[in-house]
Amino acid sequence: MRISDILRQKGSDVVTIAVDKTVHDAICNLNEHGIGALIVTGEGGEISGIITERDIMKECGERCVHLDDSAQGHSACPALVKDVMTKDVVIGVPDDDLNYVMAVMTKNKIRHLPILEEGELAGIISIGDVVNAHVEESVYENRLLKDYIQGTR
Repeated sequence: MRISDILRQKGSDVVTIAVDKTVHDAICNLNEHGIGALIVTGEGGEISGIITERDIMKECGERCVHLDDSAQGHSACPALVKDVMTKDVVIGVPDDDLNYVMAVMTKNKIRHLPILEEGELAGIISIGDVVNAHVEESVYENRLLKDYIQGTR
């Protein structure tokens, strides 16, 4: 199975956010769409990075004093997306094999993989998408093998 097969089922919609937005904007966007990552775009629409729940939690753990109930004067978090995002984005292409992508995501400890086709954003897949596709593929192959063994094919 190829990543293009997953994108065909899932669709190619990708939620993005500009580099100059706040982390609070990113959190609101993630919550609104029920997703775990946003592709960060620059002024020209190019991919500048990715911001994930993990990036935000790291920032909050290190710098957001308003989460500390002993801190005085609860103010909004001033951090910008460009200061928190992951800049070195690991990407995939539609022709990538499912097992290869599983290995890449595991090795890099990432849960979201932007997919580029001819330099353009073609979609994004999550580790959940990859696991579901792997299970679906395994169930199908298992069924074929059982049918073959039982002589029904």
